Amino acid sequence: MSLPIPELLKPLLAQPVAVFGGGVSGQAVLALLKRIGAHANLFDERQPGAHREFTPPEAWTHRLVVFSPGFSIDHPWLRLARSAGCTCLGELDFAGLFWRGTVIAITGTNGKTTLTEFLAFALGRVRRDARATGNVGYSFTKLVDETDGGVFDEVAVCEVSSFQAETLVHFRADSAIWTNIAEDHLERHPSMRAYFEAKWRLFDRTVGGVMLAGSSVQRFAAEFGRVLPPDAAVATEGQPADVLLAGTVFDHYPQRENFLLAAAWWHRAGLPEMELYAAAQAFKLGRHRLSKVAVRSGVTYWNDSKATNFHAVEGALTYFSQPVLLILGGKSKGGDIAAFLQRIAPKTKHAFLIGATSDALAEACVRAGVAHSLCGTLSEAVKRAAKTAVSGDHLLLSPGFASFDQFQSYEDRGNQFEQLVSSL
Repeated sequence: MSLPIPELLKPLLAQPVAVFGGGVSGQAVLALLKRIGAHANLFDERQPGAHREFTPPEAWTHRLVVFSPGFSIDHPWLRLARSAGCTCLGELDFAGLFWRGTVIAITGTNGKTTLTEFLAFALGRVRRDARATGNVGYSFTKLVDETDGGVFDEVAVCEVSSFQAETLVHFRADSAIWTNIAEDHLERHPSMRAYFEAKWRLFDRTVGGVMLAGSSVQRFAAEFGRVLPPDAAVATEGQPADVLLAGTVFDHYPQRENFLLAAAWWHRAGLPEMELYAAAQAFKLGRHRLSKVAVRSGVTYWNDSKATNFHAVEGALTYFSQPVLLILGGKSKGGDIAAFLQRIAPKTKHAFLIGATSDALAEACVRAGVAHSLCGTLSEAVKRAAKTAVSGDHLLLSPGFASFDQFQSYEDRGNQFEQLVSSL
């Protein structure tokens, strides 16, 4: 099928389009531009074959720039493009101009990937054509390309990060769900308020639609003077157990929070409640999300490599009834490390510290009274933790930081952990 070109883009495609970033979203943008007959140039400092610099002459020869979420608002290339009069669109905005179906947008500090995948899964079980997309490794632009822009009964369940939300102009959601908020990405956002406001932009793009916010979002909204719609509040913290979720991934926190938000949206959509519970019974978590890896000599090993911020680690620790052996560390994303260690001290039997933040974590462990070991590598951490552990212990990889100091991704980190455990 043909893919109609949005009116906004037609005059901008007379000249080459500059695509900033050659990752998953950038490659999808290049493919879609090629499909509609537009000429595009890729700009990426590390991608083979891409232009390594974006200079004033190049700014004047491109009228449209489509950028990946890794490019901050004040990136020099974007500042130059704006000063030259270019129209600059984030990848979600670009894709949103083509999409003709429904959008359920999901954001939050933690849980947003699971909630995105679960809602798409549950909708599929009631015969809705729903796809998980966005910040889940399957870009919105790729979905647009593969579905010819969607049709009116197709649903994009779209995970939206703060990096994506903060620049939204044209993207429009029919529903937006904000799971929670806690310290994260403070290496890019200058304050918690700036981080909150970046995500709030998604609610601004949910004009006339359904908006739902978890308990922590409600607290921060009140603190920052933002008014939520009266029916947006969902009580997601401290809720009683639900016997119908026994044995599912949503039986305990932190995943319990995701089900409560999914159920609130499901109810608004008028869908059968028991179908959602049936979906919960069948749903399986993606890898690297608090999953049991193995039991060795009575010690249980857990992979929670996707925990890349403090809130995720704290959520994982609530699952255990006893203090755990915890592998922590990685590339800093900002936040108060000392306060974080004070909070998790009662749940941490011994911390094994890796990565760029290991020294700062060690200082915080001393102040918090947490037993700890500095480990140069993940391999060393696993071996030392295994020697320290006794039968009945739980050894948890829940790093609390980004993986990019020592690994290609959190998936790479989790895979290496599982390989190390298997070789014990």
